[in-house]
Amino acid sequence: MKIGYLGAGTWGFCLASLLGAKGHDVVLWAANAEVVKILNKKREHPKLPHHKLNPRVAVTSSLPEALHEIDFLIESVTSMGIRPVFEQVLSLGGVSVPIVLTSKGIEQNSGLLLPEVVLQVLGEEMRPLIGCLSGPSHAEEVIQQLPTSVVSSAFNPELSIAIHDLFSTPFFRVYPNSDMNGVCFGGAMKNIIAIACGISDGLGFGDNTKAALMTRGLHEIRKLSVTKGANKETLNGLSGMGDLCVTCLSTLSRNYNFGRLIAEGLDPQAAKEKIGMAVEGMYTVVSAMQLGHKADISIPITEAVYACAYEGKNPREVVKQLLQRTIKDELL
Repeated sequence: MKIGYLGAGTWGFCLASLLGAKGHDVVLWAANAEVVKILNKKREHPKLPHHKLNPRVAVTSSLPEALHEIDFLIESVTSMGIRPVFEQVLSLGGVSVPIVLTSKGIEQNSGLLLPEVVLQVLGEEMRPLIGCLSGPSHAEEVIQQLPTSVVSSAFNPELSIAIHDLFSTPFFRVYPNSDMNGVCFGGAMKNIIAIACGISDGLGFGDNTKAALMTRGLHEIRKLSVTKGANKETLNGLSGMGDLCVTCLSTLSRNYNFGRLIAEGLDPQAAKEKIGMAVEGMYTVVSAMQLGHKADISIPITEAVYACAYEGKNPREVVKQLLQRTIKDELL
């Protein structure tokens, strides 16, 4: 098949190569012409050195070229970039092929999950053609073909199976899941908890602290998931607990590293610049706060991350306030 791929970050580079290795012709699009020039010249991503882009992948800064006569459209931009990118797609006449979203986030102000954003932009008639791929998956490991398991989902169950078929390899296992809201919600919210775990480690706390943050963080995600009609059980799976583990426990995680840097004294902007890639939890924590306030749901870990990232609060003082909260029964 011919596949249009939007977004040439590490994840886009990695999955485009995976699809090329499966025999598909891929046109990988990036808005930044300089990035395109580097990828075409070196065939390597600056953040993934020594890994060559598959020969079947072409790289372009022309969106019409990336959309021309394709059979599938894959997205790996950022949660903030989803709406403007698909507005560009719509301005070019839209598409009538399946769309697979791999970014993770919740749109600010609207509270929409990313498939809902694309549906709103492209129109209700596109519902059967919109799906997603999510789960615990560092590009740095997938590019090495290390065993990885993820989840596919879609408004249309047949598309979820098609996504499974498109991406599955002996090392990249794709499990279909019918609960797209749950899949997308878990993938978005885990980034916030990962920032909290990075803050914890940056302050010199131990594994006990991080285990508590992850467990109570998952509880917080499950509580808030009702605002998006998610199945809570989905959050016990790969796109919930699985993604939470890989993001909170690994130094490959941008969100974890962001939290650690601000705990060590960098201001949030400087921490973002040092990481040099999108920190999705910084965007999503605003959306989560909006959802929590609207539904009157207590989300103390999310509130703590927001206070550190946007209100200039001292991380150690924020943790102290968390520990002084009234203890209630552990209701799961």
